[in-house]
Amino acid sequence: MNVKVFTAIPTGYSGQLIEVEGTTNKGLPSFNLVGMGDKTILESKERVRSAVVNSDFSFPKHKIIINLAPADLIKSGSSLDLPIAINILILAKQLREEDIKGLFFTGELSLDGSLKPVKGILNIIETAKNHGFKQIFLPATSATSSTLIQGVEIYPVRTLKQLFLHLKHQSPILPLSGSAQTLPITTATTPTRTPDSTLAPPSHADSSFYALDQIQGLDFAKRALILAIAGHHNLLLSGPPGSGKTLLMSAARDLLPPPSSSELISIYKIHGLTTELDQIPRKRPFRQPHHSSSACSIIGGGNPITPGEISLAHLGILFLDELPEFPKSVLEALRQPLEDHLISISRAKERATFPANFTLFATMNPCPCGYYGSHIKPCTCTPTQIHNYTKHLSGPIFDRIDIKLHLPYLDQNLLIDHLSTKSPPENSAKNLHFYQNKICHITQLQAERYNSTDKFNGTLTSAEISQYIHLSSTLKTELKRATEAFRLSSRVIVKIIKLSRTIADYDDSPEIKLEHLKEAICFTTFSP
Repeated sequence: MNVKVFTAIPTGYSGQLIEVEGTTNKGLPSFNLVGMGDKTILESKERVRSAVVNSDFSFPKHKIIINLAPADLIKSGSSLDLPIAINILILAKQLREEDIKGLFFTGELSLDGSLKPVKGILNIIETAKNHGFKQIFLPATSATSSTLIQGVEIYPVRTLKQLFLHLKHQSPILPLSGSAQTLPITTATTPTRTPDSTLAPPSHADSSFYALDQIQGLDFAKRALILAIAGHHNLLLSGPPGSGKTLLMSAARDLLPPPSSSELISIYKIHGLTTELDQIPRKRPFRQPHHSSSACSIIGGGNPITPGEISLAHLGILFLDELPEFPKSVLEALRQPLEDHLISISRAKERATFPANFTLFATMNPCPCGYYGSHIKPCTCTPTQIHNYTKHLSGPIFDRIDIKLHLPYLDQNLLIDHLSTKSPPENSAKNLHFYQNKICHITQLQAERYNSTDKFNGTLTSAEISQYIHLSSTLKTELKRATEAFRLSSRVIVKIIKLSRTIADYDDSPEIKLEHLKEAICFTTFSP
């Protein structure tokens, strides 16, 4: 007797359909798993056996062989437990093959027969949908996130016995099909301008609520922060210790616009590969790895290959505090993802490609002691120390950063006056509300211009720039003059044009003006 049960496993950013084939042969009772499974899958034999017995089913006393096809694909994870158990129940003649025809199963089994969530659930569901499966049975704890995928019926299963009773038509499990439409997420419909009044004031309970309000002055830096977030431009802040670099960057958490439904699926697919999420993330990611992080944790890798911080920051922000403290090999590895917005990782027997369309936010001191060029405290670094400190940042990395700013110390009297003056929370809410509205407005302008909620000024290709952005003869002359004066590369010229468009959007100008272009040149050509 040969039985086939269909499931899938995540492979990189996508998935692979797996046929769980089972058969019984003559011989001493045994339970064998073949098909290049890792240790997690080989251990599933004991989980499945215990789950079947503890769910009041009989385990067949035959020589059982379970094959995981395709046999030449390395398989990992615990998502194959449930389809293996279903196969065992059919081999034991407690279920019929007709009971599972056209059905798809995935889930990890506990020893008592209950189901646990699995990693990469959206990748698995998309694979099932692409292969024509409409009814998908998965752990109930993963049901909420799985409803993001439209066009399939999701059946939340809590125990193996509950699934058995459903397949025998004794106690049906109600599907969750269509419930994703009721979730409070942003939908990718035809772009329309969002009125300022639609944004709710932030919660006072948020620990970073006063982040922007704690920064006095530095209006030019706040403007640059808004431009970077709204237009998806890479940002680097340089300055002495205590000038507000990290505080300003951390304020971006509250300013990120909500993702569209398609972006939300991409974010969840990436994060679902590293952890079992029990609810839908409704915010863009803000990742802040420490400078002691390994190259594998930043770029991705391991066995099996998992996404790194640059992919976990997909469609959000990757914040690298104290940029020169990161190993040079890590910084150089960012060059290709910053340009292509994806990362391909190859191993001897495995290859995976993950999206990495993130916005890079970074800070740095001008020297190891941090006070080079400061009027507050003299620098104690030697020229050699300063050179060794900054040599980690190569020219190609600087080329890929759109906005570069130096933050000086605040006026001390201004800071003292602010700290000794009580400010009502309503003022902070009003200020943060203004910045959020400004970003949403710029985002809406880009959505209307490109007829897409997933395209931004900072991510335009050269062909798209020629199609959507036009410079007058005066602006072209000014850009040529700047190119000769600063010896700009082609990449920097393209970034100046894209940043000019975002600055014009900030000022609500339909056309790029000369002051917009000059401001973009100043932002892009500054050398920390």
